[in-house]
Formats: sequence, structure tokens, C-alpha cells
Amino acid sequence: MATSKVTNLSILDDAVRTAGIQDAAVTPAKTSGVPTLFLPTAKPIIINGDMAVAQRNSGTVAQSDGSNEGYATVDRMQTTFGNSAGGTITTSRDNEAPTGFGQSMKFDITGADASVGATHIVYSEHTIEAQVIRNSGWNYTSSSSYLTLSFQIRSSKTGTYCVFFQTNDGTAYMYTAEYTISSADTWEKKVITLPGNSNLTFNNDNGKGLIVAWVWAVGTDRDGTADAWTTGNAYGTSNQVNFLDSTSNIAYITGVQLEVGEYTSSDLPPFRHESYGDNLARCQRYFQKLTNGESGKGLCMVRYWSSTAAGGVFNLPTTMRANPSASYANGTGYWLISGGTGGTNDPFDTITNNDTSLQNAGWYSGSAATGTAGYAGLMMTNSTSAKAEFSAEL
Repeated sequence: MATSKVTNLSILDDAVRTAGIQDAAVTPAKTSGVPTLFLPTAKPIIINGDMAVAQRNSGTVAQSDGSNEGYATVDRMQTTFGNSAGGTITTSRDNEAPTGFGQSMKFDITGADASVGATHIVYSEHTIEAQVIRNSGWNYTSSSSYLTLSFQIRSSKTGTYCVFFQTNDGTAYMYTAEYTISSADTWEKKVITLPGNSNLTFNNDNGKGLIVAWVWAVGTDRDGTADAWTTGNAYGTSNQVNFLDSTSNIAYITGVQLEVGEYTSSDLPPFRHESYGDNLARCQRYFQKLTNGESGKGLCMVRYWSSTAAGGVFNLPTTMRANPSASYANGTGYWLISGGTGGTNDPFDTITNNDTSLQNAGWYSGSAATGTAGYAGLMMTNSTSAKAEFSAEL
């Protein structure tokens, strides 16, 4: 028996049933060696927690007040400089990562702000739909029911940092929690519990529900008390370090997960890894691009309405959260209709948004095209600078 193996051929059909598994027989500790990609779990609440998807830009982007604020590199993570806060953070997806992860989000201070104004606040956030929280299983109106946030972080600057949570529906509430970077340039795992509160509201819709934000700097008029829900400001505490005080400061974050229940570092469920394809599809609910710097990429069929006007419909690869806004980069010869008039190619400069839905985006070119009314062709990119992007971010 020492050399016997259990295979799928040696297990009778229907021999293993949920009724035959005792309560609490499967625990995080017992599944620690099982690849989490294959564990039978629901989809993670946090999307792109391993920072693998960066549709907008897989390189570096310098972000500051009024310049490239919001979503710039890693999907589902946006950076805000509130109330004209100073400094510059260059963000990117980076290969620096702890064991078990392939990448992280990098925050590199490339423009310092040594003196934080009283109303200033700089943070990076992940926003979750209201219906996701409402249907997560968290009894959010009970102070004895919890969510547990965990993440891995590496920072060159030690000290006290904060994470804040903010609701949106009903009366908005905030909750801030502190954590400590103990060792510089060392990956550390942080676990933070969030209790419910009788005043919290989450609508059963696709609107903004819960913000989870990592604070980089906070002014004295925007800080609050740790570990308490409030309708006032609680973007951090007075103990928060000023991470923007030096261009030597660099931080990385990955492995972000949010679990229903109260956990510690010893019994926290393992991170639920997804395939890149599944992760990308979940990100595309909020943002997707049909072009990625390719010239000659076919996008959709197009029909000439007249000798100078043409239009078509882009089919979006994933159903979006809401009707998206469309963004097109236009320029001389950026676009091409192939075979539209007797097999010839028709380069043109401009496309304009016509209408969008959850799954489609209509476009037209009112005067730039040159063809024959009633003819059809293939719409293609004709420049690496052509861009078609669609956003339904929260």
C-alpha cells in the first residue's frame, strides 16, 4: 500500500459528496498546499488583487494633482491628489513581488512634497460595487460581523500608515485603520478587520459601494480617529507618515484580498489566484480597449452611408458595468476601411462616438471617409497611435 496512488479512476462516481464532509473539516490550514487557482471558491471581492492586468499602460505614468490623476496603469487602482495636494507619484506594474506572485503595483515618489497642507490627502483606491458588498454575506449593519482586508506591501520608508474605508449609499461613512511598516525594503503582510455598523447602507445596484484606499499623505484637517466609523473626515490618522517627503521613497503593493469574516494572519484564507484571462474579463467590466498599439488590426464591419460618411458598431468583448464613455485617438490616416469601394483601401482621420451600450459602441465618420454609398468594408487601425477605449469605472 505504500506505493498506491489515488487517481480519478479509483474513485467511484458520486463517492465523494458534500454530505460526507464534516463541518469545518476543510480549513485554510489544511488547504495551504493546494494551488489556490483550483480551490472551489467564489470569485474574489477584490478584482486584480495580484496587479497582473494593466490595460491602460504597462509602463510608467507620472501622476500628480490634475495630471494623469485617477486610473493610469494597473486596472482597478486609481490615485488621487485631493485639494491640490503636492508631489508626484510615478505608478507602474512591476515585477518586484513576494513569493507566490508575479507582479505588484509600484509607487515611486518622483516629485517630493515635504510639507503636507492641512486639507491635502493623497491615496490610491480600489472601489467595489454596492451590490457586491450587499450580496457578499457580510452582515454590514452588525458590529460583530466583519470584513478582513489583507495585502502585501514593501516600502523603503518605515512607520505608521493608514488604510481607509468609505461607503457611498445613504449617509456616507468612513473608517480608518493603522498598520506599521517595520522593516524597510521588505515584503510584509498586513491584515486589517472592518466591523459592521448599524448606520451603513449598500444599495443592491451597480453603483459605488465601498472604497478601500491606501493613504500616502494626509493633512491635519482630513485625519481622524482610528478604528471608528464616522460621518466626518477619517482619511488617515495624525500618525500617518508623509510618504511623499522624499524622492527616495518607493513602495509596492500586491496580494490584495477582502474576505467576509474576522481573520488573523494565522487563519486567513489563502489568496485566490485567477487565470489571467478570467482576471482580465473581470477588469473589462469597468474598462476595456480594442486597440493596443497595433496597426492593421481589424475591428468591425463598416458601411458607407454616402461618398464621405461611414459608420459601424464595435462589439465589446465583455459586458460592461454601465453604458461606457468612449475615447478615440484620431489623427492623419489613423483609421482604414479595407475593401469598401471595389476592393480599395480608404484611409481616414477621424471617428466619432455615435452611441454606446453595455455590449456595443457605435461610431461614425461624417466627412473624412471617401467611398461609395451602400458599399461595406472592414474597419481597421492604420496607425500604432489609433485608440479606441471604453470606460464604465465607478
